Amino acid sequence: MAAADATPRLQGADLFAAPQTRLERRADGSILLTSPVPLAPAARCVGDWLEDWARRRPDRVFLAERADPAQPWCTLSYGDALRQVQAIASWILAQRLSAERPLAILSDNSIAHALFALAAMHVGVPAAAISPAYSLVSKDFDKLKDMIRLLDPGAIYVADTAAFAPALAAIAPLHTAVVVAGAPRDAMGVRAFADVAATPPSGDVARAFAQIGPDTIAKFLFTSGSTGAPKAVINTQRMLTTSQAAKAQLWPFLNDVDLVLLDWLPWSHTFGANHNFNMALRNGGTLYIDGGKPLPNLFATSLANLRSVIPTVYFNVPRGFDMLIAALRDDEALRRRFFGEVRAVFYAGAALPQNLWEALEALSIATVGHAVPMVSAWGSTETSPLATDCHFQAARSGNIGVPIPGTQIKLVPSGDKLEVRVRGPNVTPGYWKAPDITAQAFDEERFYRIGDAVRLADPDRPERGLFFDGRVSEDFKLTSGTWVNVGTLRLAGIAALAPLAQDIVVCGHGRDDVRFLVFPNIAACRALTGLGDASTVADVLAHDAVCAAVRQGLSALKAQGGGSSTFATHALLLHEPPSVDGGEITDKGYINQRAVLSRRADRVQRLVEDGGPDCISL
Repeated sequence: MAAADATPRLQGADLFAAPQTRLERRADGSILLTSPVPLAPAARCVGDWLEDWARRRPDRVFLAERADPAQPWCTLSYGDALRQVQAIASWILAQRLSAERPLAILSDNSIAHALFALAAMHVGVPAAAISPAYSLVSKDFDKLKDMIRLLDPGAIYVADTAAFAPALAAIAPLHTAVVVAGAPRDAMGVRAFADVAATPPSGDVARAFAQIGPDTIAKFLFTSGSTGAPKAVINTQRMLTTSQAAKAQLWPFLNDVDLVLLDWLPWSHTFGANHNFNMALRNGGTLYIDGGKPLPNLFATSLANLRSVIPTVYFNVPRGFDMLIAALRDDEALRRRFFGEVRAVFYAGAALPQNLWEALEALSIATVGHAVPMVSAWGSTETSPLATDCHFQAARSGNIGVPIPGTQIKLVPSGDKLEVRVRGPNVTPGYWKAPDITAQAFDEERFYRIGDAVRLADPDRPERGLFFDGRVSEDFKLTSGTWVNVGTLRLAGIAALAPLAQDIVVCGHGRDDVRFLVFPNIAACRALTGLGDASTVADVLAHDAVCAAVRQGLSALKAQGGGSSTFATHALLLHEPPSVDGGEITDKGYINQRAVLSRRADRVQRLVEDGGPDCISL
């Protein structure tokens, strides 16, 4: 059981700084939003955080992991972490790694992963964590090959050569890197991570560490683009440290607690790596690495870990909250500990459907008499990731907050929407070895074109925040000329079809009405039908009870009113889950609408032609 800290318990508004925003309406029609709070001084580099905590609290647990919920946690202190980082960094320097030959990490979150990445960054070598899905789920390894070609790594780390053998074989002709494995399994030419970590420390490490500056490249993070090769986003030390400096200004309670985090979010993505991992490191916290995920066969591990460790702040994506709510309803003891000890709940990665927001709020009030603060933020891989932060209790889901200190937000009219752009020390200088794509990503004032749209919660009170308003490129017109707001309708559709819809892709470009491609929640559908596990997915989705429930959800959505652009007339339930190879989904569970529409053009055609028993209509 994780020990509770002895600091005073803060609630609600006591946790966060008051939201403040300046709004400037410009002659060209654009709106400039800035924080009146100056950005606090930031660390020179991520390694300074590790050095500082290893000196101040060497015995404090930094990282913890366990392979099985039945096992005790394996822990690593800040002092031991720094010693191992310096040893691994000595090996990295001996291998002559550099920005041109960086470290590539193919495996999921682990203590070894963290140490290797921190060691590389400690001596000015970028670390590139690549989603394990490209190695373990992909069938053709095409995107992994593209990434390796672009990086030309000097070293590649995998947890287990047996599991990664097909991926390693696929990329073998593309690099000359040393392969390091946590479990080499007698693979020829593979170095054991334990041997690397036992490298005698070298004085060259301190010299290399002293040369790191704010503009030194810390890491490359890949965007999961729907078409073409993934882009490597340059993340500098300045981006990472200023993002956390701003976060601490907005969440001042971070300075007053012994921070404990329990997190599964992948370090191959900016949310898990730059926001959550760095929050623990910057504030001298303890990060318990959750080996579970919000998937049917893995969420039991997350629940077991949650029963062991209640975090200070609970992070997750919408799918994770959907599964958590169901578990909390069935487990009173966990429910009381969760709402009694968690200081705040944070969602990101995708907008939280309102039905989940309301369910979590109702559970909290019923359990402890008040709503646990539910907060969020917004940004991207290119903004490391924080650009806005909702450090206040919003009235409903979807509020992404206000600009963080040091960051400027520009809202540019685009049709009937406001396209949002970002400028600040947290924004990437560009994409690795892609000058043309980099140039296109910024406007004439060097604001990053993120591609999202937002709207002001209150045009007269900018401090009340912004609401995410979908992707500018995702919206479309019906034949009537009416615009369909895909982001808003997607969330409304998920809520109306709850719990049967895991996610929705909105169709109807250039047609008379809107239609839904639905990625179903198979477990919820199966429970509704009463069919056993032996029944096929096709049998479950074609069951009368499922069809009737979906039809009822479509009717409920239409009954909310608002015209033809606010409801769907038909829905088609997809048998195949979202594809990683096809760029349809990220590790965080975000569905790429455009990729699904392109890859499943035959299903879209079937949907618009009202064909097949799995096409459900009002």
